[in-house]
Order: sequence, then structure tokens, then C-alpha cells
Amino acid sequence: MNIFIDGWKLKAILETSYNYLDKNKEIVNALNVFPVPDGDTGTNMSLTMRSAINNVEKVIENDASKVIQAASQGSLMGARGNSGVILSQLFRGFSIGVNDKKEIDAQTIALAMKKASETAYKAVMKPTEGTILTIARECGEYAMEICESVNDINELIELVIVHGNKVLEKTPDMLPVLKQANVVDAGGKGLLMLMEGALEFLLGDVTTIVEKSMSSPTVQNISLKRQRIDTDDIKFGYCTEFIIVTNHQDIDGFRDKLSFYGDSLLVVGADGIIKVHIHTNNPGEVLEKALQLGELRDIKIDNMRYQHEEILLKDELRKIEVDRGEPEKKYYVISVSTGEGLNELFKSLNVDYIITGGQTMNPSIEDILRAIEKSNAKNIIILPNNSNILLAAEQAKNVSNRNVYIVPSKNIAQGISAMVAFDPDKELNENINNMNSAISKVISAQVTYSVRDTQLNGKIIKKGNIIGVTDKDILVVGEDINEVSEKLIEKLINDDISVLTIIYGEDVDKNRAEDLIKRLETKFDELEIDLVEGNQPIYYYIFSLE
Repeated sequence: MNIFIDGWKLKAILETSYNYLDKNKEIVNALNVFPVPDGDTGTNMSLTMRSAINNVEKVIENDASKVIQAASQGSLMGARGNSGVILSQLFRGFSIGVNDKKEIDAQTIALAMKKASETAYKAVMKPTEGTILTIARECGEYAMEICESVNDINELIELVIVHGNKVLEKTPDMLPVLKQANVVDAGGKGLLMLMEGALEFLLGDVTTIVEKSMSSPTVQNISLKRQRIDTDDIKFGYCTEFIIVTNHQDIDGFRDKLSFYGDSLLVVGADGIIKVHIHTNNPGEVLEKALQLGELRDIKIDNMRYQHEEILLKDELRKIEVDRGEPEKKYYVISVSTGEGLNELFKSLNVDYIITGGQTMNPSIEDILRAIEKSNAKNIIILPNNSNILLAAEQAKNVSNRNVYIVPSKNIAQGISAMVAFDPDKELNENINNMNSAISKVISAQVTYSVRDTQLNGKIIKKGNIIGVTDKDILVVGEDINEVSEKLIEKLINDDISVLTIIYGEDVDKNRAEDLIKRLETKFDELEIDLVEGNQPIYYYIFSLE
């Protein structure tokens, strides 16, 4: 029986929950509605949870409120995909419900679950029932119903899990696309797995206790990669990092104050914290400025000259060096992309910065924030190019305190069309309108392969089949890449289409792509066809029809 949970026990519960989900994430991934190789709900939730754990491990007080607040902050910065962002909002709401309690009981947990659901719903512009949101709401409401008569936390969580699984089984009736694919909601399943991991710890099942390994990836917490250099090149000798616990809202003003003391400056704020990274010769003066705003935590100072090293924030924390000699740019465009050819194409269309990612590799909120902070521009435009990255982009925008504008491109084809419509000489409103108009007009589709047997919209699909898909449906199923592609274009073409862009991936050679063009030219002699080497993974072809 557990009547109270303190900070130490809560840390262990969270780590065990993460471990349980991580071990079972492929079960969640397999619940993707489309049987394409990008089912990443379980992976995104696991990586988001890993980021939460990384931050929780820094808490040294036996205080449940501080532990859950750390989980909230860590999950926000590391959130990946829509499921990860929603999970971070659930943590945020749970933290609100716990408030400042050092120990939590069943009634507090029930209230926190209800607050978690309410916060997550507010974060989504158009909440959809039959998703993780529904599971969170039902669990929170049910917990509130029973908490007055259930003091044992173990019993409370066990009953909530039973209720949550009953609701999960009904999600196909709430969301027709789940019923067609004969699956339950992946995000809801992932949330219940986190609860199941927590319960098994509370019940003393040692098989699920986290086995910490030095080989386990520390995803999303700041990874500091060092490279030896000549110390004569080091202008500012101390790499200084810390967190300020504060309600101070003027992030830009504080960033400006610190810019006097050094370079490689990163200042971001969220949920009552400000995170700072700076290379400086006066770390003491920087810390004094920070103390004026609030309490300091996680202070880390490296003497780079003494160690003959400079901390380079590359893949996970790219070094921020805004050239103060250059005037502020009017625009800075950030695009999510993967594949050398696609990256070069976006750069040729005036994209300033590429965030590597896309299907199966959704960038986190922190990845997007780093790209935003790297800019020296009045207006920052972000192209997510994936529906599963939109929510993370929006959250990064909310946290950044910069002039950020999201053009809601849901795929690569839309992103390319948006950039074709972009004109750096035009005013912001006109550009945003033109880019939004462009993505609304383009028809996009992809060719990939099925990762499982299923039946969808009357089509029997076997594992390994080649499938032609749009964002909403699987239109063609077959065995040959070019044959499926040809049939897919036939289904999509109409009298208004005059240009077809074919982007071929890393698993298609140019000869095969040119053979497809010949097939299409014989059927559509007035169609202008452009061929682009994209080198993208997963998708043999990406099509853009305009």
C-alpha cells in the first residue's frame, strides 16, 4: 500500500515508466493507421520522456513538486511530434495540480491528472476525440470520481488503468480512421503504458525497474561535444551554463544584457525557468546579473583555455554566433528536411537553415528553438513540412519570444511550393498569404512500402507491398515501384494540373526515375515534368502536382 509518494519515489516511478514505454515502444509504433514505415508515436513519446528524465535526474531535493516540475520542463524542451508535445502538456498540467506539495497522495494525483488533461486540451487548437486527449480526460475524470473513497495510490492507479483501457478499446468507434485500420489510438496506448510502468514499480515488480546503462542515449538533454583546438583562437575562455528559476518575462531584454559579456549566447525561457549558455571571460559578472532575476541552478563553468578545448554545440546544440557586424535581416527561413538533394533544393529557394528531420525523425521543440535563436532577422518563418511537427513548431514559437511565423506545410511538396511563392523583397503579410495560398493548391503524394498486413478502405495490403499514398489515403497497392507510381499519378491528375515534380529518394536510381518519366510522358503529353534528386529516406518518390 502507498498512501504518500515523496520526491525520491516519484523520480523512480518516472524512470520506470519511461523504461516500460521504451521497451514497448514498437507496440505503440505499430498502431500507426497507415502501414507506412513512419509510425513513430511510441518513439516520439519515449524520446520526450527520456528528456523529462534527464531533467528529473538533476533534482537533488526530496520534493515531489520539484521533481514533477523538472519533468514538465524537460519534456517541453525535448518534445517530439504531436504525441510528444501533448505528453509535455500533460506533465505541465500535472505539475500545476501537484502545486508545491513535497509529498502527494491519491487525491492530489487525481486532481493532477484532471489538470493534466485540461492543460493538454488547451494546447491543441482543434482537439480530436478518440486520441490520447480522450484517454487523458477519461482517466482524470475517473480518478476524481473515486479518489475520495480510495486512499491507496496503488489501487487508484490500477483502477484508472483498467478504466483507461476500456476507453482505449472504444477509440475506433470515436475515430473512423482507427476502425478502418483495425487499431486503437497509439498515443492513448502510450499514455497507458506509462501508467502501467508506474504501477508495476509501486507493486514492487523489480523486473521493470530501470537498469541504468552508460550506453543508454541521453536524448534531448544538452550534449556537449568537445573538439581540441589551439587556445589562441579562444576569445572568451569560460563556457558558462546555468538555469534561472524566475517569473521574469523579458527574455529578449535579459539576452541583450548578457550579449555584452561574450558570444555563443543562448537564452530561452519556459515554465518559470530561463536557460542560459554563454562563452565569456567574466562568468562571475554573468551570474550576478542572473541572480537579480531569481534562484540559480545547474551552474556549469568550463575553462576552455586550461583544457585546450572549446565546447562546440553541433548536432544537438548548434553553436550560436550572430555576427554583430551584419545588419539585421528582414527574413530568416527555417525548413525541416532530410536528404542531401532536398536540403540543397530548399537552400536554392532561399531557405536559411535546415533542421534535419521528418518522418521517423521528428525534431524536438529544443531543436527548433536552437534554429530560431541562431537567426539574426526581424521575421523568422518556419516550414515544418510534416503534420507531426506542426505542434512542436507552434510550441517553440510560443517559448521563443521572437517574431516567428509558422507556414503550416504538412509535407515536403507543400514546403517546396511555399518557398517558390516566397519573395524576400515583399512585405511579411504578403509573403505569408502567398505561401499559405501555395500550400493549399499543391497536390502531394508519396510512394513507399507497407510495414504490416492490414486492410484499409477496402484494400488488402500485405507487408512489403509498394503503396501510393496521400496525406489522407492509400490510393494504390502493388509490387512494382514505377507501376504503382504511374497508377498513383493517373488517380491524381486533373485538367488543372500542368506541372509534375518528381523527387526520387535514396533507394531509387536515376535510370528508374527517368523510366517513370517516359511512362508518364506517353500518357500525359502536355504535362511538364521536372525531376529532382532528393536522396530522401523511406519514400521512393515524392510527387508535387500543380
